[in-house]
Amino acid sequence: MDAPIEEIILVDATDREIGRAEKLAAHRSGALHRAVSVCVIDGKGKMLLQRRAPGKYHSAGLWTNACCSHPRPDEPVDKAALRRLEEEMGFTCPLIWKARTRYRAEVDPDLIENEVVHLFVGEYEGDVSPNPDEVDAFRWTTRDALLLDISQRPAAYTYWFKHYIDVFGDGLFRLPKL
Repeated sequence: MDAPIEEIILVDATDREIGRAEKLAAHRSGALHRAVSVCVIDGKGKMLLQRRAPGKYHSAGLWTNACCSHPRPDEPVDKAALRRLEEEMGFTCPLIWKARTRYRAEVDPDLIENEVVHLFVGEYEGDVSPNPDEVDAFRWTTRDALLLDISQRPAAYTYWFKHYIDVFGDGLFRLPKL
């Protein structure tokens, strides 16, 4: 049985929906589309990282934030972030919308990530049960250890996660005030 075709939301530079496309086709063409990403910290300020599973269609084996994905058509970004956190890492926690950001990167010789990303942060302490189809490994890390590792091994991390670190820095290790 073939996997269902996964559609993603195409957007303009202001994140206004302008259409839909099949996920792989959008990444081959570099079409601008909507995405969600989640950073999770614990009560001590350590961030949860995952290493993408070897079977991922791009950026396999690279370290990144807790989860990232695309909302389904007609799915609110906050619901998509919660859904993917549970699907990838096996838990949910309250999430706070942090920011919207945009990046474009060649993530494979034939694939381009061109995304308007809704970035969420959450706090969680408890069991992590990653989906092995999505996640090869996970770890909790301090800000200083993460920045040192990225500086020493930048190729071990996804483009988008390094973008978040560059743009939002220490803010990713703190929950926004409500």
